[in-house]
Amino acid sequence: MAATRQRNWLRVKGSPGGSRVSFLELFFDLVFVFSISQLSHALAAHYTPLGALEAGLMTFAVWWVWIFTAWVTNWLDPEKMPVRGMLVVLMLLGLVLSASIPEAFGDKGLLFAGAYVLMQVGRSLFAVFAMKGVSASNYRNFIRISVWLGVAGVFWIAGGLLEHEARLVAWLIALAIEYAGPASGFFVPGLGKSTTADWDVSGAHIAERSALFVIICLGEAILVAGRTFSELPFSPLTAVVFLTGFVATVGMWWLYFRFGHERAAHRIEHDETPGSIARQAFTYAHIPILAGIIVHAVSVEFMFSHPHEVGDLGIVASVLGGVGLFLAGNLWFKGATSGRPPLSHIGGLVLLILLAFVAPFTEIYVMGMLSTAVLLIVAAWEYRSLSGQAVAHTLH
Repeated sequence: MAATRQRNWLRVKGSPGGSRVSFLELFFDLVFVFSISQLSHALAAHYTPLGALEAGLMTFAVWWVWIFTAWVTNWLDPEKMPVRGMLVVLMLLGLVLSASIPEAFGDKGLLFAGAYVLMQVGRSLFAVFAMKGVSASNYRNFIRISVWLGVAGVFWIAGGLLEHEARLVAWLIALAIEYAGPASGFFVPGLGKSTTADWDVSGAHIAERSALFVIICLGEAILVAGRTFSELPFSPLTAVVFLTGFVATVGMWWLYFRFGHERAAHRIEHDETPGSIARQAFTYAHIPILAGIIVHAVSVEFMFSHPHEVGDLGIVASVLGGVGLFLAGNLWFKGATSGRPPLSHIGGLVLLILLAFVAPFTEIYVMGMLSTAVLLIVAAWEYRSLSGQAVAHTLH
């Protein structure tokens, strides 16, 4: 009887709803709208090398807790009440995690670490319980994952109890442990390691979930531009900066969704080992994509507040770095899912490097326009290239 009850918690692969993203999963994502907003504001408020490192660490953590949840709901059905309960609890903890971000390296370090560990370890143990007697391979897989997350959790909690520099070191160790897990197959002495064949994911589901997170980040970039524009007196310059930020965000949307996501979803859904593609293309390659959008949102704030600034290498790094990270992530993502990294993206990165040589002598808002132009060039190049390939394939 117990096995039957647990089996009802799993998605039915191949059924009409087996890969559908549920409304509860979309509701769950609302917490991460807040997370992304907090991260971009934290980076803008503490825009120093140390502040960037701290914001980067928290971005890695937020993405990791989200993508692990996306993997779990790939197997567990959010329409089942126990799974719903688990997601609602994770939402509450995620809200605490997000609210702690601005002071994570201050007074709320233990709160941030505690919420994070409860989310990671609690969700993984729930999956162990749900898989017991139902899927032997996934049961062992989640036991291994729980061990890795538990070991990392010791460093997260220890970091929350330590002072600033020691906290940063402890949390970097914790994050390194967690990120090494999938690459090592979550090897545990006596339990062996997982293989990509064990990760029988629904490609359509994991692709759609990742795309929705990209939408969250793009939405934050739109909100930053709109909110800042509304708070400033209208002028031709603010209008130009607003339009520049908007066009850049649309360019990012186009580059990711027009060809990248569409081909990736098709490839992973029809691949014999979807877990291998999901690990590289969605679990890892999306990190620079998301980081690039967040840095871009910060650069838009700087373009509004320091439009005529010249020679500030930190602000220049945000303007060029946001676009650069985004292109590098898409290069990795598309290369992993198509087998051939797009030449257009490599060309775009070369253009950004060339812009870096003139950046110290160029006003920030002009540099923003030039980096946006790079995005548009890459988008047009890729569109022309892939459209030409499609025509050639049709003729043959």
